[in-house]
Amino acid sequence: MNRLRVRLFVLQLLVVAMLAVLGVRLWQVQMVQGAQFVAVATETRTREVRVPALRGPILDASGRPLVRNRTSLVVSIDRSRFERMPDGGDAVLKRLSSVLGLKFDQLKQRIRPCGPGISRPCWPGSPYTPTPVDDHVNPRVALQILERQEDFPGVTAEIQAVRSYPGGKDAAQLLGYLQPVTKEELERREGLKASYSGVDLVGRDGLEYSYDSALRGKPGLRRVQVDRMGKVIAVEQQAAPTPGDTLITSIDANVQSIVEKSLDQAMRESPNSDSAAGVVLDVKTGRVIAMASRPTYDPAVWTGGIAEKDYQRLLSGKSGKPLVSRVINGTYAPGSTFKISSVSAMVADGSPLNGTYECPSAYNVGGRAFGNAGGMALGSISLHTALVKSCDTVFYRAGYEEWQRDGGNTPKAKIKEPMPNMARAYGFGELTGVDLPGESPGLIPTRAWKRNLWNASKDHMCKRAKTGYPEMKDEGRAAFAKRLANENCLEGFIYHAYEAANFSIGQGDVQVTPLQLARAYAALVGDGNVRSPRVGWAVVRPDGSVVKEIPVPVVRHLPISDETRDYIRKALSEVPSDGTAAGAFRGFPMDQVKIGGKTGTAEVWGKADTSWFASFAPADNPRFVAVVLVSQGGFGAETAAPAVRRIWEGIYGIGKSEDGKPVKPALPDGRPASRLPVIKQDGTVTQ
Repeated sequence: MNRLRVRLFVLQLLVVAMLAVLGVRLWQVQMVQGAQFVAVATETRTREVRVPALRGPILDASGRPLVRNRTSLVVSIDRSRFERMPDGGDAVLKRLSSVLGLKFDQLKQRIRPCGPGISRPCWPGSPYTPTPVDDHVNPRVALQILERQEDFPGVTAEIQAVRSYPGGKDAAQLLGYLQPVTKEELERREGLKASYSGVDLVGRDGLEYSYDSALRGKPGLRRVQVDRMGKVIAVEQQAAPTPGDTLITSIDANVQSIVEKSLDQAMRESPNSDSAAGVVLDVKTGRVIAMASRPTYDPAVWTGGIAEKDYQRLLSGKSGKPLVSRVINGTYAPGSTFKISSVSAMVADGSPLNGTYECPSAYNVGGRAFGNAGGMALGSISLHTALVKSCDTVFYRAGYEEWQRDGGNTPKAKIKEPMPNMARAYGFGELTGVDLPGESPGLIPTRAWKRNLWNASKDHMCKRAKTGYPEMKDEGRAAFAKRLANENCLEGFIYHAYEAANFSIGQGDVQVTPLQLARAYAALVGDGNVRSPRVGWAVVRPDGSVVKEIPVPVVRHLPISDETRDYIRKALSEVPSDGTAAGAFRGFPMDQVKIGGKTGTAEVWGKADTSWFASFAPADNPRFVAVVLVSQGGFGAETAAPAVRRIWEGIYGIGKSEDGKPVKPALPDGRPASRLPVIKQDGTVTQ
């Protein structure tokens, strides 16, 4: 009996102790930690939703849209929620596939994350953001998904803005494209994380990339209370998103269309051509009026996710890498268009501007004859005639003699290199600084460059000198490549006489972009200032107020006199009427608009010649520079010059259209827009 009482007493003590512990714990939870748990409980019932901002449009200089937004019903999937489902969301995905009319495997591919070994379609964005699977949903289907959320958990359908391109393929590389934000970009891009809504797209190329932060705007914020099922029961706070700013460019949509069509025609008429580029600059301001590249593509291919076959085509060398802008990234030997730099260097180095120069059919450089095209011999001529008729031997001699004065194969301790230095002064061999990504600096070969190249490649060259190139099927080319490797192994550091001669006429290792050539001509025929071209003109708020105008920086002034510049300009003014481009401009009304320019035909080993024409108008008081390049297009006068003629005819309204009516000028007064278009409160634009 006593033992039973003891047990009951112990049990009572335990119960009392447990009640005491629970009481103390309850006091701690309610009194000591009450505020903390209330905050935690409130947090679990509160959700913050970032509302994406409408991306700003991109307009031309007159307010015409180059890129705008259109609304579309988009179905997206919350992949993180799918991953918490027992079957990984497959059941929901199968129901969704039947509603959308898409195959289950297609949807499965679209929501998988991109990575090594994963082909497109896949999701390249953050794993924590909704993944769009269809951006062309009709309202009936969207309503069906929204009304049956119990069948489609983790699936949303909402109206979103997607990019639209009124000009189709026009200016594709210039405008750029959008893609989902990756985790790496959130960390790498300055200011992106702070303004990222979670579903924003980010600019990956062109103007969309360069002006991304202005175009993207600021996301809004909705703080809502939800029940345990995730249903919204109240809105605590709401701040509307701020739409992105409008980017006004200096592009003229009409001129852009003319350049695009002219390049298409040039490539059709030159079956061997594999790429082309065209650019028009405003001489007075340094702004870009038009910029086109071939091959090209339709930027709408990015909307809603790109298919693997389309993505590979954009990157493929076989299709010509349409993503690449040949205007800023394509580098080519400039041929005779480069002679403006060589003449400037000759005069700056002491050659008389108004002197007499011999133009034999060939000139001997280090025991090798360098000849004129077609064996032309003009006797004693001026520099003016040397430019108009494109006498190569005048320049061969100048380049060779300058090389000799620097010490030839055994350079002096202090060398002048007048031609390379003048080329750099014109802006060749450096980035132009244009407000577009992916620009190439080109190449101006010098003695120092040659030695650095040899130091970096001599081991490989010496190895190839022994092994040769057995992988080459053409025995002749393989033998030539082996001899060249042996020469580079033994004396690849030497800057040879023939290299200096080739340099003088824009051949050999000289590489320039079409934009570099255009800005060099703009500096020559303009005020002598080398500018960093700009496509963006101004950033404007949605209400029409100007955030900022985008200035065009002056990089330097050409180190030549106004007399020299005027002399060269006047010589080039006769090329289309009496020089190498006379055939291409036969019948052109020079009394209405006089054109100046220079043809260029650059030889490329193993390929057809590169065709160039760099021009300006009006010749007496230039306002525009137009440059066209056609890779493997043949002679400059054969392909590029006619293409430029079509551009001038379109700008000034010369000739008649196919239906016999007069051509309407793209720029009626021969001038680009001088004032920013006005954006009204309702979004309409006036000039």
